[in-house]
Amino acid sequence: MSLINTTIKPFKAQAYHNGKFIEVTDATLKGKWSVVFFYPADFTFVCPTELGDLAEHYDTFKALGVEIYGVSTDTHFTHKAWHDTSDTIKNVNYPLIGDPTGTITRNFGVMIEEEGLALRGTFVINPEGQIKLCEIHDNGIGRDANELLRKVQAAQYVAANPNQACPAKWTPGADALTPSLDLVGKI
Repeated sequence: MSLINTTIKPFKAQAYHNGKFIEVTDATLKGKWSVVFFYPADFTFVCPTELGDLAEHYDTFKALGVEIYGVSTDTHFTHKAWHDTSDTIKNVNYPLIGDPTGTITRNFGVMIEEEGLALRGTFVINPEGQIKLCEIHDNGIGRDANELLRKVQAAQYVAANPNQACPAKWTPGADALTPSLDLVGKI
């Protein structure tokens, strides 16, 4: 079953954010655009490259009204230790949610049960708490923040212009499509 257009399930967890432990819930995500991205584990190989890439683009996401949440099945304590010891992770200013019970990871359908780890899952959630983008990768395939940024911009554009659609490679300022009978077979 697809998670697209479903409302996120209730959760409550601890996160490490800007030198503090904070509580994050499903209600925290509502009222603004959010990106929730799952990664297998702290102190690994591909994961810090992804978290670092998102950290480099964090201000751009924030300017669009988007909060980013990183989630792994590690604890919030492990997130702090990783932040304190990794030059790359020291640059992460968005919340890192600990999910040691796997509740959130299972809610989003990215738990690898045999390993107790998450697949690389990326979810864009609108201010109403509905999932508008769901992308799940094998753990050997890293993600790119620029690609995610374009997809978030497209989701925001479609939300603001519900009668339009964004074609492949659409970027802000480019022409969108207005689906109609007149377009059938002409693109």
